[in-house]
Amino acid sequence: MYTGIGASAGIGIGKVVLVKEPSLEYSNAPITDIDAEKARFGEALDKCIAKTQAMAEDMKTRVGEKEAEILEGHVLLLMDPEMTGQIENMIEAENKCAEASVEAVCDQFAALFASLDDEMFQQRATDVLDIKTRLLKILLDAEDIDLGAVPEGTVLVAEDLTPSMTAGINPANVAGVLTEIGGKTSHSAILARALEIPAVLSIEGIVSALENGQEVVLDGSAGIVIASPDEAVLAEYQAKREKYLADKAALKAYVGKPTVTADGHKVELCANIGKPEDALKVVECDGEGIGLFRTEFLFMDRPQVPTEDEQFEAYKKVAETLAGKPVIIRTLDIGGDKEIPYLGLPKEENPFLGFRAVRLCLKRPDLYRPQLTALLRASAYGDIKIMVPMITCIDEVREVKAMIAEIKAELDEKGIPYNKDIQVGIMAETPASSIMADAFAKEVDFFSIGTNDLTGYTMCADRGNPDVAYLYSSYNPAVLRAIERVIKSAKAEGTMSGMCGEAAADPLLTPLLLSFGLDEFSVSATSILATRRVINSWTMEEANAVTEKAMSMVTEEEVREYLTSVAK
Repeated sequence: MYTGIGASAGIGIGKVVLVKEPSLEYSNAPITDIDAEKARFGEALDKCIAKTQAMAEDMKTRVGEKEAEILEGHVLLLMDPEMTGQIENMIEAENKCAEASVEAVCDQFAALFASLDDEMFQQRATDVLDIKTRLLKILLDAEDIDLGAVPEGTVLVAEDLTPSMTAGINPANVAGVLTEIGGKTSHSAILARALEIPAVLSIEGIVSALENGQEVVLDGSAGIVIASPDEAVLAEYQAKREKYLADKAALKAYVGKPTVTADGHKVELCANIGKPEDALKVVECDGEGIGLFRTEFLFMDRPQVPTEDEQFEAYKKVAETLAGKPVIIRTLDIGGDKEIPYLGLPKEENPFLGFRAVRLCLKRPDLYRPQLTALLRASAYGDIKIMVPMITCIDEVREVKAMIAEIKAELDEKGIPYNKDIQVGIMAETPASSIMADAFAKEVDFFSIGTNDLTGYTMCADRGNPDVAYLYSSYNPAVLRAIERVIKSAKAEGTMSGMCGEAAADPLLTPLLLSFGLDEFSVSATSILATRRVINSWTMEEANAVTEKAMSMVTEEEVREYLTSVAK
């Protein structure tokens, strides 16, 4: 048995096809005709752009616009004058061949992106390396891998499956994907999920461990791979596959259903998004609104701050897509932990406790005022609500509200429309916001509990550190008491409470959140129907009984085992 990261759910059963790239060796001898070499690079670049655009159009037709954006991002990188200019300069200034120049510049850009402490930028490093490989193949006239031609029942096994390779897959023939690198947020994982192909990534040594034609089964949810299974194991996984497909089909029955408990208690079920285009998926998956729009992604992967108008158009697009449903937009949550090179922020010893989010924004009105203005302007086109992250003090809330009041007055003077009753809330994600929740509930219109950070800060544990990862659990009684305090403080003041952290989609925690009085669950778009089904299965009486017992427990293990035993 092999284990890795379960990156795309489902059970795959099939025969191995090893995906091995052709040799990309080349002669690095100095060139003599610089103009001819630059022309050769230009031709390869044009060909690569054309092929990538064609792949993006094909992906848009077969899978969807959102997934095609990954390859459209490759086109933008290929057309980036900064990168292509450096390649041409290297050919001219150092007499390097096009291959060596492409490799050196792409590796430099990839190393820069990989060094940034943000998943989105780190994924961009993979994209640059994918582009490098494709340019080298064109320059060397090397044969491209055609994954669209593999036989039915294939399990693809590769060191990495790049977006361009994944884009060519025919899902009717591919039963699963196994790779040595990659994670849940990698672009190959995103495309595998969109194509509904089970995938297990980051399996050390899997390419050398398996052979062409060998039978394997994989569980894309659990991250498990079994090579050469016997008849009993095959039968077990065939049954699991049939159950998974039946469960998936059963979820369709929850489209259009209200999000209510079995005894009629209604809650709101929304989704989290990172880009304006993600809003379409929320509508497709029957979401009742957006509980978190992470605006920092508008500021990343670009050379300068987005203008007020650019932000306005992005927020307006989301509001119009949701057609009057609530849209909670989080203001810029950036800082030492999410580095944006053009902002020139200082390196910090402990960025998670440092100059980030609202602390940065209040000190940088040049960043914050345009964002708040854009949000207010966009509020004329839908039910936009403003959420402020990383709040620890009442003073911070009052300062943000004062800035919003000033901007409202300026918009009134100019006759620019906006929602004069726009709601302003906070992300309840710090111990301070939990301890002072009763006071914050009097100051704001809503809470949205960010359980990812609240868990980490409450337990003083970095979930990325394997030595303390055991402490990072939302089942810990300390975390549950913090969540309960926030929700009940909101209830006492008539303030809406929502949750946009991962715990909102955890079926084990659903009865507790219902019993605490949570008003809104915000999950990934693909988790909406599954979450609705779980909520529909509980009565409030059952949820209250489970909560009473769970909240009397004092260890994480006790709570987790008990909630597992009563799960629906």
